[in-house]
Amino acid sequence: MTAFDDLVRLCPPPADPPRTVDWARAEETLGTALPADYKRLVEAYGDGVFDETVWLLVPGSAYASCDLYAEKAEREEILADLWGMGEERPAALLEEGARILPWAHEEGTGAFLYWLARPGQHPDEWTVLYNEGRGPLWEHHDTQCVAFLLAVLTGAAETAYFGHLHEVLRPVEHRFETADETLGAARREAV
Repeated sequence: MTAFDDLVRLCPPPADPPRTVDWARAEETLGTALPADYKRLVEAYGDGVFDETVWLLVPGSAYASCDLYAEKAEREEILADLWGMGEERPAALLEEGARILPWAHEEGTGAFLYWLARPGQHPDEWTVLYNEGRGPLWEHHDTQCVAFLLAVLTGAAETAYFGHLHEVLRPVEHRFETADETLGAARREAV
C-alpha cells in the first residue's frame, strides 16, 4: 500500500472527478516538473479542503486561494519582502539553488505547506516545509506531500502545528470538500 492508497481509504475523493489539469502546460508555466504523488492527488481530489483544514492548491483553479499559480506568485512576493527586511530564511533555503513552491495552505492561519526543491533533486524526492505564515517559524518534514498530508490528517505528523484539527475539530470521519462545495460557484473567478 502507498500513502495515496491509505489517504483514499481514510478520506475518499469526490464522486465527480475534478477538471483535468494540463500538466505539461502547468510545468512549463511553473518552470519545473512536479511530483508524481501531487499530480495523483490533484487528479483524484482537485481543489478543495481536507477536514476543513488543509487546502490543496491546483494549477489554474477558478478560485484564487486554491490556484497554485496565484499563490506561488503571492508567496514569492511576500517572502521576498520579509527576507528583504531581515527576517531569517529557513536553514534549508541557505543551500545554493534551493527553492520552495507552495502546494497547500492551512485554513485561517496564513500557514503554507511548500515543497523544498534542492539542486539536482528529482521532484519525487522533494520534501515538505511548513511555514507558520504569521511568523518566522519553519518546520522541515523529510517526507513527500501525500505522506505528510496523511500524517497530518491522522495525527501522526510530528509537528507543532495543526492543533485546531485535532484539538477542536477532532473529525471522526475524514472529509474532502471541493472548492465549489466550500466556496460556492458564486465565488468562482474568471479562468
